[in-house]
Parts: sequence; structure tokens; C-alpha cells
Amino acid sequence: MYISRLSRLLTQTKSLSKPEQIVQKRTATTTPTGAILPEPEKTPFGLLGIVCAVVPGLLIGAAISKNIANFLEENELFVPSDDDDDDD
Repeated sequence: MYISRLSRLLTQTKSLSKPEQIVQKRTATTTPTGAILPEPEKTPFGLLGIVCAVVPGLLIGAAISKNIANFLEENELFVPSDDDDDDD
């Protein structure tokens, strides 16, 4: 399997080595004339952004797990036994 992949890769690279087929064009970081574009602006979110991302995730995750635990207990799929409380 590895040999067939390697041979396929080699045949593809041989076909790409012809100079008339290779066109290098990277317009994401350069202008059409070839000048490098300035670095994009960064929007700092800081601590507020972290809190706004983590808190809703924790609340939603807690609500989902609570609902699933209630469902399992109501349908008696998972009911903790009283023997588990004997830690004394």
C-alpha cells in the first residue's frame, strides 16, 4: 500500500516538474505587483473574550449533563447504589 502511494506521488511530481505547467501565484500575502501586504489588524479580546467563551460553554455543558443524568436515573439505566456510600 505504501509502495503504490509512493509511486503515485513520484509520477505526480514528475508531471509537475515541467516549467510550462507551474504557475506560482500567491495573492493572499502579496499585491498583484509582488509587494508584500501589511500585517492584518489584530482584535484583542483579552480576558473579556475568554470569559464570554468559557462561561456559556460551561453552563450549556452542565445543563446537558444534568438532563442526561436525570434521564438515566428516571429510566433506571444508571442508578447509584447505596453500597457506594460506605466510605467509613
